[in-house]
Amino acid sequence: MPNWGGGAKCGACDKTVYHAEEIQCNGRSFHKTCFHCMACRKALDSTTVAAHESEIYCKICYGRRYGPKGIGYGQGAGCLSTDTGEHLGLQFQQSPKPARSATTSNPSKFTAKFGESEKCPRCGKSVYAAEKVMGGGKPWHKTCFRCAICGKSLESTNVTDKDGELYCKVCYAKNFGPTGIGFGGLTHQVEKKE
Repeated sequence: MPNWGGGAKCGACDKTVYHAEEIQCNGRSFHKTCFHCMACRKALDSTTVAAHESEIYCKICYGRRYGPKGIGYGQGAGCLSTDTGEHLGLQFQQSPKPARSATTSNPSKFTAKFGESEKCPRCGKSVYAAEKVMGGGKPWHKTCFRCAICGKSLESTNVTDKDGELYCKVCYAKNFGPTGIGFGGLTHQVEKKE
């Protein structure tokens, strides 16, 4: 049947969409007022839309409906989602929670709640996530992450470790690198001929 109305049909309401009010997504046309998430009804734009076949969703509802499921798949960094997805018709299998022991082997309330923190090899104090730098497979404070010989502050590009201690590349080469003629250090005195 020919389209005498002058425009495409809206993907949401099936009414004619004229050019001035048209938004295109996934090869289909929508009215500006009809361009919203099919699950939560939130208004969408080109940065928040996610299409699945003939349906459009906001990125959050799309992730809940079609994204990976299970523990560890949250809705953003540092976010704890308690949404079960029931309003989308989703059902999750809940695993039984492990029983906690009534007594702890460590009497410290802080340690029992947050766990034992790692110790810095240089100063022996606890290293927390905000100040942790990894070097030689061990955690270090940012202030302790220095060359053991010259005290120069280290970075991942100039750090070298030996026997659990950190060195800058220059000090490591001087103290532990190859020696002899051709390696920057002479082993015998060269006599001058006149």
